[in-house]
Amino acid sequence: MSVEIEQPYLYARRELVEPDWTRFPGWREITAEQWADVQWQRVSCVKNIRQLRTVMGDLLTEEFYADLERDQAERATMSMLVPPQMLNTMVSEVTWADGRMPAAGEEFTRAFYADPVRHYMLPVFSDRRTDWASHPYATRDSLHEHDMWVAEGLTHRYPTKVLAEMLPTCPQYCGHCTRMDLVGNSTPQVTKLKLAGKPVDRHTAMLDYLRATPGVRDVVVSGGDVANMPWKNLEAWLDQLLDIESIRDVRLATKALMGMPQHWLAPDVVEGVARVAQKARARGVGLAIHTHVNSAQSVTPLVAQASRTMLDAGIRDVRNQGVLMRGVNDTVPQLLDLCFALADDAMITPYYFYMCDMIPFSEHWRVSLSHAQHLQHSLLGYLPGFSTPRIVCDVPFVGKRWVHQVDTYDTERGISYWRKNYRTSIEGEDVDVTSAEYVYYDPIDTLPASGQEWWRQHTAEHHDGAEQAAYEHARASRQASVDQLG
Repeated sequence: MSVEIEQPYLYARRELVEPDWTRFPGWREITAEQWADVQWQRVSCVKNIRQLRTVMGDLLTEEFYADLERDQAERATMSMLVPPQMLNTMVSEVTWADGRMPAAGEEFTRAFYADPVRHYMLPVFSDRRTDWASHPYATRDSLHEHDMWVAEGLTHRYPTKVLAEMLPTCPQYCGHCTRMDLVGNSTPQVTKLKLAGKPVDRHTAMLDYLRATPGVRDVVVSGGDVANMPWKNLEAWLDQLLDIESIRDVRLATKALMGMPQHWLAPDVVEGVARVAQKARARGVGLAIHTHVNSAQSVTPLVAQASRTMLDAGIRDVRNQGVLMRGVNDTVPQLLDLCFALADDAMITPYYFYMCDMIPFSEHWRVSLSHAQHLQHSLLGYLPGFSTPRIVCDVPFVGKRWVHQVDTYDTERGISYWRKNYRTSIEGEDVDVTSAEYVYYDPIDTLPASGQEWWRQHTAEHHDGAEQAAYEHARASRQASVDQLG
């Protein structure tokens, strides 16, 4: 899985490339003006196989479409939603080994199967594992965020910061989404849970809690993706948030800075960001954008332009929080290429890489803790310290932990034990958080034969009805949270 770097390493700056979208038959007549129009990007998203066929023409074989259709029917936890900007980075010029676009049919299809962006944005059935498609302990809300709601959609997991889930939609849906139980449309195998309150009531309740809780200084404004919230509504909420004296940091979470940079280049958004940034700076509040880029080929001149425009508008930092995934970015060269692409031209700080969370049907994406530790060790020394990303494990009921913070680790069975140093809102006063152990699991197929056999013997009964039990637990827990909030 790991690829070593030839020594001594020679850095070479790579020029960013905006792929030629007219290479796709369905976009041959699309002008540069249309491509730059955020509304065209939104209405032209690929939402189903029929629309993908229209864009691709004769490039892909029927084998791929059948593979995709089966995944949509039997495995997908997220519905299909791929903006043109993202689809255009798949099998793009920067991936052509000999400088030539693969020929239509079998050659292009092989390249499409191998493409890292395709691998997580358009997963197919043959990508998934058939032995362990889901870990026995995978859950829909793997981080138990809704268990820690203090207002509907407001998760207070860390002592001084909260996560505000403003809305349950995105401009693009990633196959590995950790909020797959809430975000997006239902799929044949996942009936999504819904936010109960009206948006205006939920958003008001969040502000009321923050006004009444001065110990919170840091708010991550997310969802979903804030790029799907009408800017006037988001700005009005941020304006009230910045009036709360205790708030010192605000982070806007948006994959759309990469997936649909046209949104963040739209004049009304740029002007609105400048107004919010001016107020934040006057108050001494740090205002940042956190985006989500997983592959170097996703960093194009338009992405760099959007990032720089946000910085020029007054955003203090643009940072990247990627997800570490097999087949996408699980080697040191892939991670270094991505980090340099982000930092060199886009002025995006490589910040975190999260190990893929334990949601259903994600085992083909997840890597072992030991592999993540190896990657973290191998990255050190190549990048400036401030641009060296930390690889973290988001441990259920705990939060993010640097991969080398593990307390004990059974590598044979792939079970790691973690501790925490703070109390969350769901822990009673009598819980000794410094002594309690919290568990995370490696993907079973990465374990030695003896470890895999142990799991086969101990999980046969667990598989029966596990998905339905997970849904019922999530539904009941969410309803209890809503009831408690009144």
